[in-house]
Amino acid sequence: MEAAASDRRGAAGALALPLKTAGLVLLLLSAVVLGTGLGSVNVPPGEVLGALWRGVTGQELAGNDVIVWQIRLPRVVMGVLVGASLSVCGGAFQGVFRNPLADPYLLGVASGSALGATIAIVSGWPRTLIPVTALLLALAAVTCTLALAREGRRFPPNRLILAGVVVGSVLSAATTALILRGEDRARQVLAYTLGDLGFSGWPDVLTVLPYAALGGGALLLLARALDTLQLGELTARSLGVPVERLRLITVVAASVATAGAVAYVGVIGFVGLIVPHVVRLMFGPGHRTLLPLSALLGGALLVYADLLARTTPLSQVGIVTTLLGGPFFLWLLRRQSSE
Repeated sequence: MEAAASDRRGAAGALALPLKTAGLVLLLLSAVVLGTGLGSVNVPPGEVLGALWRGVTGQELAGNDVIVWQIRLPRVVMGVLVGASLSVCGGAFQGVFRNPLADPYLLGVASGSALGATIAIVSGWPRTLIPVTALLLALAAVTCTLALAREGRRFPPNRLILAGVVVGSVLSAATTALILRGEDRARQVLAYTLGDLGFSGWPDVLTVLPYAALGGGALLLLARALDTLQLGELTARSLGVPVERLRLITVVAASVATAGAVAYVGVIGFVGLIVPHVVRLMFGPGHRTLLPLSALLGGALLVYADLLARTTPLSQVGIVTTLLGGPFFLWLLRRQSSE
């Protein structure tokens, strides 16, 4: 009887994962349909699906089709890409540093991106140069963090984290100094630091896509090694995992994906921190499950947050994610401390 009960539990567990995964896929699809249909002009879901079909098949677009395909869909797709990238990178960082508080901005990406955007905005450069400058400074910030943290051929986690804090603080101070010098453009800088998907077009989506695909794809390939690392560095090394190389590749891949995302939409907080925790609670800590499902949930969450931002006075998606993520994270900390 015990064996039969164990078999039933195993079968139920094996069935639960596909069902929960299907639920996340449906959540993401519903986010795409609702995010594309709702706004100042509401488009029913049936018309949204029809417009998407006509756009994919190359048919002529007219009326609401133009609103769906040319205005709202790029914004929604960008939300999916950015949310998925930040969530996967957050889960990978939490795994490689074995730190539940790690997020994609740990090594100075956000501060570098904000400084690059501020330089472009305060200098009055064309809008097309803002994401380019933000991307370059974001990658430069991570490069500086790696250089400061390096110890021979090693990159100790504590040194990486401390170097990231130092680089981020210095760059944030430089950003503040520039804002004070260009007060007339401070509102535009603030809007960038709070995140905004509103200016996303198909060219922006196509630019961000390679960063998300390359960085996120590399992290997915590292999932098995990240699982082994959770047993401890000594155990991982004894099982043949090149720990230092794993850490370096994870940092580079996650930083590339994160830099590409924040350069075009600004700094959006809490997504990369909270989503991996939610997926871990639902599906367990294994990175082969955690990372791809974090991508699904992160994409859906950011699209819904952006929908709430543009249909309420909150206006900035970063405000929504912070208002949602802050209380949830406090609840999570309280829950863990009581266990």
